[in-house]
Amino acid sequence: MQEKLKAFERILGIMNELREKCLWDRKQTMESLRMLTIEEVYELSEAIIANDMRAIKEELGDLLLHIVFYSKIAEEKKAFDVAEMINTLCDKLIARHPHIYGDVKVQDEDQVKQNWEKLKLKEGKKSVLEGVPASLPALIKAQRIQEKARQVGFDWQHAGQVWDKVIEEMNELQCSVEKNDYEKNEEEFGDLLFALVNYARFIRVNPETALEKANSKFIQRFNYMENKAAEQNRHLHEMTLEEMDAWWNEAKKIE
Repeated sequence: MQEKLKAFERILGIMNELREKCLWDRKQTMESLRMLTIEEVYELSEAIIANDMRAIKEELGDLLLHIVFYSKIAEEKKAFDVAEMINTLCDKLIARHPHIYGDVKVQDEDQVKQNWEKLKLKEGKKSVLEGVPASLPALIKAQRIQEKARQVGFDWQHAGQVWDKVIEEMNELQCSVEKNDYEKNEEEFGDLLFALVNYARFIRVNPETALEKANSKFIQRFNYMENKAAEQNRHLHEMTLEEMDAWWNEAKKIE
């Protein structure tokens, strides 16, 4: 524990020094750091998907730097310091885990999540969905909305019901497409995606991770085709679909 505290003290000291002496660090504000922080979170996400522990360690460090940076700026504004931020977090964790720090009994993780949402409402939240950031990517937002609705019992009972809903939405989209109703197409396509995210939850698949892995797989196979074409001094746009399919299938076999 002492070694960990010493490491945290070290980063705080470095942050203080950078804020005082580095021209770039002195210039930064919460607003200027915002997009950089989002970028760091995505880099961490990529490292986790790749299961690259070395990269995860590095990206977690980058993210910690941003947390320390925001806290330092807040301290300069006399709003709060890093100790207040951490203690606020600790107080919240203790309050929201009465089954650990109190006498509440729970049977499973679902009850833990349900209690968490109930406690958030007691703390002043007006809606169960209030904690879903509006700026979240749509796919992740759909997943979080559904998870939160589930905590108050608004959910399907089993995966078969959700799959029936997927088929229903797929048929409605097909009808809309056949009618050339472009505005309706968007609505029905959105409903289908929302239903698929729901189904993913029931079969314990993270839709964001699944789609990102599909993206990576496509990029890997497409790059293979480009490399094969380059070996023959050709370009993909000069080739037939049948030729590209042959290399695509080669890439699949290599995997």
